[in-house]
Amino acid sequence: MEAQVQRFMNRIERGEKIEATDWMPDDYRKLVIKQIHMHGISEVMGAYPEKEWVPKAPNLRRKLALIAKVQDEIGHGQLLLRVAEDLARPLGKMREEMITDVFTNRVKFHNVFHMEAPTWADAGIIGFLVDGGAIITQASLLESSYAPYARVLQRICAEESFHMQHGESIVLALAEGTQQQREMLQAAINRWWPSMMFFFGPTEMSEAANQMMEYRIRTRTNEELRQKFINRYVPRVRALGMTIPDDKLQYDESARTWTYTEPDWEWFGHIVRDNAGPKSQERIALRRDAHEGQSWVREAMLRARYAVPTA
Repeated sequence: MEAQVQRFMNRIERGEKIEATDWMPDDYRKLVIKQIHMHGISEVMGAYPEKEWVPKAPNLRRKLALIAKVQDEIGHGQLLLRVAEDLARPLGKMREEMITDVFTNRVKFHNVFHMEAPTWADAGIIGFLVDGGAIITQASLLESSYAPYARVLQRICAEESFHMQHGESIVLALAEGTQQQREMLQAAINRWWPSMMFFFGPTEMSEAANQMMEYRIRTRTNEELRQKFINRYVPRVRALGMTIPDDKLQYDESARTWTYTEPDWEWFGHIVRDNAGPKSQERIALRRDAHEGQSWVREAMLRARYAVPTA
């Protein structure tokens, strides 16, 4: 077994990709499942803050764009959970259970999807900042050692770039609008910036996160991703004539890094661990209702698929 693990690590170090049918250590399998499971559920739950704005979008064009985006996010979740299922099946876990885990607090989802989106500006900022942050994270995962994950992310990243542009379009329209619209946009930035600082995770990474780095399931640290996000979005926000809600934000030329106010790690961590955010329980309940309410469709499709043809 030791020699087999060493051969596996040699493959990782050579930059080879691991397929679902390849031999892998149990902890590698479990870490990949954990990563993709949370990612998939986050995509599904990420549809809900914007879904709230579909009936309230300011015009038909915005409504149709938002509907398409929500549909994409649910689709991303289903694609990712199918990839996770291939690895989880030998452990006795199927996709149905992976989906329902969100109802029983057995899987986490990103902090940003626990938060409120009270104005149309929030719908824009989710696309602009949240999807922008997701692209930074997911682009780094294109180099993941687990090949099926890296492959499915090619499609997801391409679609997320359209989502970011959709958010940017809303943000630009508000920034060029009335004083009231500009104030609404600034208020949304103020709400979402601290959440985005938490989005990438603590500076001091967990043991599991460090192990993912060793296995090259992940290839960038939390802080590397956060610094890339700040570097990309500070000039963009300022170009809109908006301000970043952080008095400590400053670029260190010698270190080539940004200093910033750290988010309330304990509070955000509590939100994610315990589903204790302002909208956590409401959105989980919506997800449960959607899943259970449409169970008859899934059952009918399965019966049709596996029906024995008559002579």
